[in-house]
Amino acid sequence: MPIPPEVTGDEIDDDVRQELMSLPKGLAEDVARNLVMVADLIDEDPEQAYAYSRIALRLASRVAAVREAAGFAAYATQKYSEALAEFRAARRMTGGVELWPVMADCERGMGRPERALAMAGEPEVQKLDKAGQVEMRLVAAGARRDMGQLEAAIVTLQSPELASSAVHPWTARLRYAYADALLAAERETEAREWFAKALEADKDGATDASDRLAELDGVEFVDAIDEDEDENDDVDGGRDGEPSGSVDVADETDVADDDQPDDRG
Repeated sequence: MPIPPEVTGDEIDDDVRQELMSLPKGLAEDVARNLVMVADLIDEDPEQAYAYSRIALRLASRVAAVREAAGFAAYATQKYSEALAEFRAARRMTGGVELWPVMADCERGMGRPERALAMAGEPEVQKLDKAGQVEMRLVAAGARRDMGQLEAAIVTLQSPELASSAVHPWTARLRYAYADALLAAERETEAREWFAKALEADKDGATDASDRLAELDGVEFVDAIDEDEDENDDVDGGRDGEPSGSVDVADETDVADDDQPDDRG
C-alpha cells in the first residue's frame, strides 16, 4: 500500500523505535512507516489503518509493538477475536499488564461479558496504573450492563475517581458512563447532572455529552441544509402555501464526538 513520502518513520515513539532496532535497518524503516500510518488513520479510517497494520505484522510479527498496533487496528474494526489474539501475543512478549482492560473488552465484543467480569477480579488489575484501573472499571460496568445487571453497573462505577473533583484524561468518560447508566435506569435528574459534569471535564470532545444534555432538555438541532430549505419554503410560501413552522434552536456548547465510547472501553 502506498505511503506518503513525507512519512519517514521517525514519527514513532522512542520506545517503539527501540524495539525496531532488533530488525535490519531497511526493514525497520518500512515497519516504522507502516506503524505511523496505523496511528494516523486509526480514528478517521480504521479499515485503512487495519490494512497497514497487516503489512507491518507480515514484516515483523516478532515485535511486540507491531502485535499491539495490529491488535488496536483489529479492535477499531470490531474484529475482536483477532484483536484479542494480537494483544495476548504482545503481552506474552512484554510481560506487561497494560493491555488487560482492552483484552477484557474484546471478550465483551465477542459476546462473553462474564469472562470480562472475571478478568476484572484478577490480580493483574492491581498492577495497573490509575488510568488502567479506571478503564477496567468501565469495562466491568459495561459487562454488567451486557448481562442485564443495570444497578450493579451503576454501583461498579461509583468510586473515589468518580467522586473526585479533579479532572484527568479519563474523567469525562467515567462521568459519561455513569450518566448513561443512570439514564438507562430512568434516573433522569441524576443523569442530567452527571452528563453536565462529563461535559465540564470533556475538553477534547471525547464524548457527546453536550448532545445528550440537549436531548434531555428538549433542544432540537436543525441541520444547516434543512434550514436553507426552510428559508426557501418561506419565500415560496411553503409547499402548501403556508409558511414553514421550523424553529432553529442552537445549543450554547457544541462538542464533537470522537471513539464515542460505547460501553466498550
